[in-house]
Amino acid sequence: MQRSFNFFQSIEVGQARTLNLPVVALESTVITHGLPYPENFNLALEMEREVRDARAIPATIAVLDGRIRVGMTRSDLERLATEANPRKVSARDLGVAVNSRGAGGTTVAGTLQVAKIFEIKVFATGGIGGVHRNAPFDVSADLHELSRSPLIVVCAGAKAILDLPATLEYLETMGVVVLGYQTDEFPAFYSRKSGLRLGSTVNSAVDVARIARDHWEMAGESAILVAQPPPEEDAIPREEIEGVIRQAVDEAESQKIRGQALTPFLLKRVSELTGGASMRTNLSLLRNNARLAGEIAYQMANLPRLRLL
Repeated sequence: MQRSFNFFQSIEVGQARTLNLPVVALESTVITHGLPYPENFNLALEMEREVRDARAIPATIAVLDGRIRVGMTRSDLERLATEANPRKVSARDLGVAVNSRGAGGTTVAGTLQVAKIFEIKVFATGGIGGVHRNAPFDVSADLHELSRSPLIVVCAGAKAILDLPATLEYLETMGVVVLGYQTDEFPAFYSRKSGLRLGSTVNSAVDVARIARDHWEMAGESAILVAQPPPEEDAIPREEIEGVIRQAVDEAESQKIRGQALTPFLLKRVSELTGGASMRTNLSLLRNNARLAGEIAYQMANLPRLRLL
């Protein structure tokens, strides 16, 4: 589909889409709001490398010079990583971001919106947004966007700073398919276990591809959320991290930090309180998810279509 000048697709991604090669969307708020330079730039390169190693093409999505980029060069990534005041761009903010003529990192919701327009079917992120603790009215736009975006989203569950039981219930209400990847529990981002059982478990990338194919062939319109635990060597036990999270949430409430500023504050504070351990886990699971997303995209591109009789 022809798009306006507000979109810019890299040559590599354009060729991959034309040839029906596997493509993986990557969000960019982790670059603009999650890490300092040069760690953010290095992570962006590493995630793209993981996707390539799995025989897929990375399509990092972001806003530069008021244009929505789908696929970025190395110099584009470095520019984004060094922007002084980038926007945090959710689905509702895309028009504003384009008209600002500036730069911004797309959230899960923003990335889903753009990936859907470009018919990219697989997306890797760290943890999705969800229902906030002590504020059930504060629900991330990620959840609504997942309910209407036919993509496979590889994540480590929802961010552990959230109300995980409420988030999982919301996903069920909105009709989002949640698959545990080689686990029967919903991961807790930093931790491999949350105590929240999942009804469906898959053990391979081809299993995910088959379920997604069948779901969408039978008129399903929601995302397939693939919840992969963080690598065991880098995971933090739930009982160790929970007290730290509660302290960070209490501090945010006392300082009246809300809205889009809340999640970055909590993640930064948890990292400080754990001496950087939570950040190491975050980086590890992001790379891990990028690799799995690449494997799934490869299987999707090579899977026969289901014929309904």
